[in-house]
Amino acid sequence: MSNNNQLSETITLSEARTLIQSLAHEQSLLLLSAPGLGKSDTVFQAAKAAGLECKSLLGTQIAPEDVSGIPRIVGERSVFCPPRILLPENAQPFCLFLDELPACSPDIQKAFYSLLLERRLGEHALPKGTWVVAAGNRIEDRALVRSISSALINRVTILNIREDHNEWLRWGVQNNIRSEILSFIAFMPDALMRPVPNAPVPFSTPRSWSSLSRSLDLTESKNTLTTSTRRALAFGKVSAEDAAIFCAIVDNKLQSLPSANEVIKNPSLFPTENSAAWFVLQRIRHLVATNQLQSTTTPETINHFLNSIKQEYRFALMIDLVPHWGSLGANETLREALREVTGI
Repeated sequence: MSNNNQLSETITLSEARTLIQSLAHEQSLLLLSAPGLGKSDTVFQAAKAAGLECKSLLGTQIAPEDVSGIPRIVGERSVFCPPRILLPENAQPFCLFLDELPACSPDIQKAFYSLLLERRLGEHALPKGTWVVAAGNRIEDRALVRSISSALINRVTILNIREDHNEWLRWGVQNNIRSEILSFIAFMPDALMRPVPNAPVPFSTPRSWSSLSRSLDLTESKNTLTTSTRRALAFGKVSAEDAAIFCAIVDNKLQSLPSANEVIKNPSLFPTENSAAWFVLQRIRHLVATNQLQSTTTPETINHFLNSIKQEYRFALMIDLVPHWGSLGANETLREALREVTGI
């Protein structure tokens, strides 16, 4: 399943929430993504919106009998008694959330087969209308993940989840994420979610940014938030490259920087202060070098932007990136820059 060479379609968390609310009462769903994206919160939010209590089982902390139940003798037969979390006495529908399902041992995965497909635990059926939703990480995420059996995969609908910085920013406003963090993610959207590193070091995810926001709030409430403590918290929560830039922007009071795309489309937004201009220049260079502007701008927009900024800024943007700017349609500006330098 989680093979980088396989094709897969991805959806955002809000799209996943819609599908959960539409399907989970009849079909079992498995949400897959890198760690820290917010899958668990999405399941709980969907259940709350539907008025369902959400009960969770953690795949790494259960045994097969936690699913199948414990046998007891009734007359001359053994009867399995399902655990209360899976079969409550009141028989009201609820949301059953199987967290870290890909981390389950093969025996536990097997125990889930009838639950996922038939909504049954042995001879006992789940209350009608009960949701069954699972979540977990992928093998390539280097998390605690086992191979999922083909029999289990065939019993669920797999939803591959991707991050969406606009969704997260809207969520952040509603959940009191600190304004400097929201501004930073708006300025550097790719900092919201970084690939899982090879080494066991902090890395940026929606969860780590949310946790950093809370840490800064708590530190500030105790009057201990300083430049030094901010750096310590940032480097302890998110990727080092993001922590360094985030702290530099906050230390220089540059939280209101416009995004690179905004500046390219409207050059009048280009900062006049040198520190702010440097941050924006570096951000634009990164987008150009990584081919992230190809589908969002036109040659006319690119040439207008380059011709509207100072000459030294224009040259700073073009150093080592002439072919990239050429592929964006900036040939007219490149020829003019060559004439400025050579006088020809």
